[in-house]
Amino acid sequence: MTQAAVRVGILTGKEIAFIFTGNYSLSGVEITTGHFFSVRYDHGEILFQGKKYKELLFKALNREAAFLLQNVTIGVTFHWERKVDQLFSGDLKIILSGETVTAVNIVPVEDYLVSVISSEMSSTASPEFLKAHAVISRGWLLAQINKNKPEKTEEISFSSLVRNDNEYIRWYDREDHELFDVCADDHCQRYQGISHILSPKAEQAVHDTCGQVLTYDHQICDTRFSKCCGGMTEEFQSCWEPVKHPYLIALPDKNPDSGESVSDLSDEDHARIWIESSPEAFCNTSDETVLKQVLKDYDRETTSFYRWKVEYDREELAGLISRRSGIDFGTIIDLIPVERGKSGRLVKLKIVGTRKTLIVGKELEIRRILSESHLYSSAFIIEKESITDHLPQKFILRGAGWGHGVGLCQIGAAVMGEKGYRYDEILRHYFPGTTIEKRY
Repeated sequence: MTQAAVRVGILTGKEIAFIFTGNYSLSGVEITTGHFFSVRYDHGEILFQGKKYKELLFKALNREAAFLLQNVTIGVTFHWERKVDQLFSGDLKIILSGETVTAVNIVPVEDYLVSVISSEMSSTASPEFLKAHAVISRGWLLAQINKNKPEKTEEISFSSLVRNDNEYIRWYDREDHELFDVCADDHCQRYQGISHILSPKAEQAVHDTCGQVLTYDHQICDTRFSKCCGGMTEEFQSCWEPVKHPYLIALPDKNPDSGESVSDLSDEDHARIWIESSPEAFCNTSDETVLKQVLKDYDRETTSFYRWKVEYDREELAGLISRRSGIDFGTIIDLIPVERGKSGRLVKLKIVGTRKTLIVGKELEIRRILSESHLYSSAFIIEKESITDHLPQKFILRGAGWGHGVGLCQIGAAVMGEKGYRYDEILRHYFPGTTIEKRY
C-alpha cells in the first residue's frame, strides 16, 4: 500500500476568492502568482476569468507551492465559529456543489496529518500523546477513504434519517460528504492547512508513526476521538449507524488496574448518580499545562466541560427548540430521557409540548436542538423547577463531557502522556483488542 492523497473540502459558497503564493498550472498553463483570483457559480457552471468550466484543477508544480483561501469558516455551528484566511499546500480543485462552488484541497495523507495534529493540539503536548493521535487520525482517514471505494458502497446501506409521526432520529457522519473524502472542520478532523500553525513536534510525531494505523482482524479501524469523554467512553452505535465495533466500546477513562467497576450508565438512576458526581478519571483534570495541549485559543472559550450546567426558562427553551428543530412544540411541558448509551449519553430524548410530542435522536441531533450551537454532550440529566399550573418555569440540564465520547478522549490521552504512558499504551487503553500495523 502506498501513501494516498486525500480530498479535503475546505469552503463552499456562491463565490470563492484565492491567491497563489507559489507555482501552479491549469491545464498545463502556469498561473500568475501574487494576486487574487475568484471563481463563482454561474448557471450550472464555474465562471473563471470570463470562461466557464465544469470543474477546475490547479496543480502545484512543487512542494513549496501554496494557495490562500479567503473567509474560510472554522468551528461550523459551534460557539467559536468564525471566518479566517487560510494557506494550503497541494492542489486546489474547484467543483460544483448544487448551486454553489466548493474548494477542495488535494494533498498527501502525511502532509494532511501534520496539519491535523497541529490544528487539533498544541505544540506543548507530549510526544507520546501526539504520536497516539497521529495513528488514530491516519487510521480514521484511511477508513473513510476506504468507505468511498466504489466496490464498498453497495455492501451495507443504512439511512442516517428515521422520520415518522413519533420519532426524528438522525446521525451525522462522513457519509454527509459525497464530493470529497473529508471536510476540514470538527465534523471530520480539524485541518487548517499550513497557516502559521504547523508544529515541528506534530511533524515529528507523524514522521515517527509514518504509515501506522490501528487494525482489528487486520482491517483498518475507524478510530474516533472527542475532546472529553466525561469519565466514560461511548459505543459507536449509540452515535452513528447500528454497527458494533468491538474496539469502540464503553470503558472507564482510568487505569484499568484500579479494579474499580462502573455501573451500566444506560440505566437512568445510574446515569444520574454518575453525572451528579465527579468521579476520578484521566480527563477529570484542571491542570492548565495539560488543558493547553488540547484546547486551542477558541476552545478555551469553554471553561467547564467535565461537568457542566445549562439553564433555560420555559419560554426561552420553547423558542430555542422551535428555531433549531423547525417544529412548533408549543409550550414545553417536559424533556424525558428515552434511551441512553452506556456512557450515559442520551440516544433518544422525548420532547413533550402542548402542541407536539416527538422523540428525537441521536446524540448530535439532541445537542443541536437544545443549544444555539451544540450542547457539550448528550450525557445530561434534566431538572425542572418552579412548577406552576403543572408547567415547569425553568429547565436545568446537568451534563458530563464534551463531544460524542467514542474512542480516544483527547484530554484523557493528554493526561496519560504527561503521566509517562507510551503511545501504544494510550492506544490500547482507548481501543482494546487492536494492533498497530504499518501499512506503508
